[in-house]
Formats: sequence, C-alpha cells, structure tokens
Amino acid sequence: MGYVTGKTIKELREKRKFTQRELAEKIGVSDKTVSKWETEKGLPDIGIIGDLSKALGISIAELLTGDLRENENQAANMKKMCFYVCPVCGNIITSVGRGNFSCCGITLPEAEAEQTEEDHPIRIETVDDEYFVTMGHPMKKEHYISFFAYVTSDRAGLIKLYPEQDAAARFRKKGHGILYAYCNRHGLFKTVI
Repeated sequence: MGYVTGKTIKELREKRKFTQRELAEKIGVSDKTVSKWETEKGLPDIGIIGDLSKALGISIAELLTGDLRENENQAANMKKMCFYVCPVCGNIITSVGRGNFSCCGITLPEAEAEQTEEDHPIRIETVDDEYFVTMGHPMKKEHYISFFAYVTSDRAGLIKLYPEQDAAARFRKKGHGILYAYCNRHGLFKTVI
C-alpha cells in the first residue's frame, strides 16, 4: 500500500473549498505544514491520518491509495444491492451500492448480473406466502450454485448453498423484487419477480 500524496491532499482540499489555513485548523497543524505536504516537501505523520481523512471527508483507505470513490447511491434502495464473491474462499460480500472490497488479498470486482439463460434457468413457484426457487443445475464441488438472493426495495434475503445440496431455496414473498443466483463457474444471474 502506498502513502498519501501531496497531490491527493491538494485535490481534496480544493474540492472541499478549504484554504490551507482552514484545513490546518481542522486538524491542528500550521498552514505551512499543509503547504509542505502539498508540495511534497514533507508527509503527514501516521498519527494524523485519521484526522486528515475525516477533515477531507473520505476514508483512510481512499486517502492512502488516492483511489477516491463517490457514493452514487444516495437513496440506498436495496434493489441497488451489489454482490462481491471471493474466487479463492467463496466469501460473499453484499453492499447497498458499489464499494471497494477485498478478500484473500484480492480486490474483488462487482459481480455483474446477467439475465437468466437457457443453461441457468431459475424456476419460481408460489407456495402459500413463499417463493420456492429451484434450478436444474449441477451441485458438484467443482460446479454449483453458491447462493440465491431475493432483493426488494426495502429488504434482502440471501441463502448460501453448498455442493451436494439441492439448488433450491424458499423466500417469504415481500412484493416485487429481483431474484439472483450465483454459479461458481458462470457468475451472477438475475430475474425480476
């Protein structure tokens, strides 16, 4: 991992419309110190990084890497849920909106959902007040459905599956939503219900 750069500090300070003096006052240093950082004649002490990131309105990771992420999901609608799956250990990370996640030393890309296809059809039956979801899919150690997820505008349910199990799950009906299925070889599939 790198360390914060003067260019990053200057860009963020200007974006927040702070003068060097205003930023300095927020973190308890002199404006000359901020100037030294921005001209790369010095570096902020590790002990001040937390205060600096807070004053600039970003995470410590963003400050250190210079990889700035804008939150494009202000409404936090659950249907904007994103899935990140580790190819090494199979961990599943979900977020409402995009994020930057890593597992097993790998930065995880967002799983891009495709519409269900002939090889991965999702079957949905209504049984009382539940959706019974199935897939005619192999469930072997090397090729299986890892999870099903049912996402509506205000909630999400995820059921983890394992090889040698049936590719089936039950979800309580909660209105219109999106049903996801994740194949460990072919990725994420979705269908609207």
